[in-house]
Amino acid sequence: MATSVVMPALEMAQETGKLVSWLKKEGEQVKKGEMLLEVETDKAVVEVEAGADGVLAGILAKVGDVVPVGQTIAWLVAPGEAPPTAAAGTPQTGRKMESAAAAAATSVAAPAAAGRASGGGRVSPKARKIAQEHGVDLSKVVGSGPGGEISADDVLKFAQAAAARPAAAAAAPAAPAAPAAAAGGPIALSSVGRIMAERTTQSWTTVPHFFLTREVDATALNAAREKAVPVIQQSHGVKVTHTDLLVAAVARALARHPRMNASWVNGTIRANADINVALAMAVENAVVTAVIPRADRTPLGDIAKRRRDLADRARANRLQPSDITGATFTISNLGMFAVDAFTAIIVPPQAGILAVGAIADRVVAVNGMLGVRPTLTLTLSSDHRVIDGAGAAQFLTDVVQEILAEVRT
Repeated sequence: MATSVVMPALEMAQETGKLVSWLKKEGEQVKKGEMLLEVETDKAVVEVEAGADGVLAGILAKVGDVVPVGQTIAWLVAPGEAPPTAAAGTPQTGRKMESAAAAAATSVAAPAAAGRASGGGRVSPKARKIAQEHGVDLSKVVGSGPGGEISADDVLKFAQAAAARPAAAAAAPAAPAAPAAAAGGPIALSSVGRIMAERTTQSWTTVPHFFLTREVDATALNAAREKAVPVIQQSHGVKVTHTDLLVAAVARALARHPRMNASWVNGTIRANADINVALAMAVENAVVTAVIPRADRTPLGDIAKRRRDLADRARANRLQPSDITGATFTISNLGMFAVDAFTAIIVPPQAGILAVGAIADRVVAVNGMLGVRPTLTLTLSSDHRVIDGAGAAQFLTDVVQEILAEVRT
């Protein structure tokens, strides 16, 4: 039986995806779980797995096509089996498709939603239960089962995607804008830039931000890095950075402050079972928030290795959906750009983001005398719907205490 390959929904409110490449050729055998195609969203280029075994056939979308979420772009068929005839026709390409995306997405989603609303066996009981628990609107979920049936796994993947939003432009340096056609004329805005602008505005205007700032003596942090570098280099083949140490410190503090690790979802506070720390990374024409899952239970060496791997694959446009979904808290470090301090915009539905400035020698009071110490500035942005000022202050204090102490290797 033929299995349709559809344009996946990798993020909240995603309507279309751009096909970057097919990783398999038409007529080639594909196994379930193998990487099948690359899709560009407003956050990153991600690799998408095949959902079933079969032979890739009936490819309807070519590289560069912008396709509505849920639209069939190819089929996986049994050897010798012909792919079904595409009822909706071949996807349009490039900017023409981009302008028609919203209408096309509606026409594709409407019949699917109707089928789900009427029951008809298209949503498994477990999927319905999980959807209720996570506040997922089933009319927006694309089923991967026979006849488009929505499984529990489909709902969980949608919920994870909904938890990930692009980091705000304030969380990392934006890529240079395209030059204006003429002096004084308008500057062209890419689709990535447009969506980031929309979501930054949405977060800033709907999330009640408040900010707390602490200046921290980084002497112990520097010493911990110097101690860890040779150890981790030998055991994991990667050089430990200050960011790796901060991920470990923040994760341990989050374990003691579950409210800061919670999310605001559909008017309620949702506790998150895992502590998944995201790092804002600047890549060409975009900012991605790549996730280190269960950071509180991950050794420093593994954090460093994961961070380097994510950074390398982000620059090479080889991130996978699991790399950018499920974050519960974000760190944005602009210290390497000699920024002393800044405030970052929260990535909903997370409750907070920590902005980290540069470590620099400053004159401070030491035992009643003037002295020079390496210091860094931390600025915590918090969602007041999830956590109050006292709770956020206690969390930031614990982060500082972790930095002042020797960070574990």
